[in-house]
Amino acid sequence: MQPYEERLTAPRSWWFIAALVGVAMALILLPLGTVPMLGGLVGGAALASVAVSSYGSVRIRVVGGALVAGDARIPVTALGTAEVLDAEEARAWRTHKADTRAFMLLRGYIPTALRIEITDPADPTPYVYLSTRSPERLAAALAAVRT
Repeated sequence: MQPYEERLTAPRSWWFIAALVGVAMALILLPLGTVPMLGGLVGGAALASVAVSSYGSVRIRVVGGALVAGDARIPVTALGTAEVLDAEEARAWRTHKADTRAFMLLRGYIPTALRIEITDPADPTPYVYLSTRSPERLAAALAAVRT
């Protein structure tokens, strides 16, 4: 059983915007005729939907003694203390408190985050910053795997 899994899906408003991109493409191609207009509607909406879907398909998991965040796989033994960040603190760690060496998996539409120290002396990454809708659950899952 996986103690934690989350998909950082894009907000519903982004899907509406993807549909509007299709409408905009249809209007651009309207002078060329009905068939190109319909092609623009379908093609524009499809391409925008693929972009929204791929951006929102990243997952955070705690599985097999490791934290898997996007393409990164970090053993739990290399992780230190986890700090739950509310919206204000998360914004600060994304901006003026941020370290350029940190691994950051952030999504601007998710206000809360979890910051986890990296304790491996061979790794120059000071911490991992993960946008998550439930930072307390993720921190608890990491603590459960450690014990």
